[in-house]
Amino acid sequence: MSEKTKEILEWVYCIIIALVLAMLFRYFIGTPTIVKQKSMYPTLIQDERLWLNRWGRTTKTLPERGDIITFEEPAKIEYTESEIDESNPVAQYNNRTGFDWFIHNFLEIGKRSYIKRVIALPGEHVEIKDGNVYIDGEELDEPYLQDGIVTDLYVNTNGVGFDDFVVPENCVFAMGDNRNHSTDCRAFGCIPLEKIESTVAIRIWPLNKWGHVD
Repeated sequence: MSEKTKEILEWVYCIIIALVLAMLFRYFIGTPTIVKQKSMYPTLIQDERLWLNRWGRTTKTLPERGDIITFEEPAKIEYTESEIDESNPVAQYNNRTGFDWFIHNFLEIGKRSYIKRVIALPGEHVEIKDGNVYIDGEELDEPYLQDGIVTDLYVNTNGVGFDDFVVPENCVFAMGDNRNHSTDCRAFGCIPLEKIESTVAIRIWPLNKWGHVD
């Protein structure tokens, strides 16, 4: 093998190693993202850039109430009245294994994610009524909402959703801050820990809004 060929192969190996390390960092540690929807307005605005912390997924740690998280889009978004089971309010997902799991979850090819705020934690009783959210019978203080925003049952094309239930173990209940324009856990149920991808660490763009997101 010539010296030139060896040099080319060394560069190829270095590039491959760098790509693998970058993918591992992106999956297990953190990654940037762009806000694409208006469901978290006014907290997050379309085209803002965020840095996502994925260490919680690596350590299998549940987020806290008030955290803004990203999670995989459920396989089923809307339910008919006969399909709603508030005794088991967990979002439905496809069971991916092997190479399909690698492509979808690790490389994130063809994958869609939602960004929402954690409202309730495992074991807590959630009620949505009178335009407010109640946790274990106490009205939840939500200073991040715009004035005049009320929280109603998510009204999909079938007119049903989850509005009175207990959050299952290892799950969270999350909603967008822009309640009237957010498809969230009211529609499809609580998010299992293994489907939570990250928490929002900081806003990195625009520069005049750099910093922690409340």
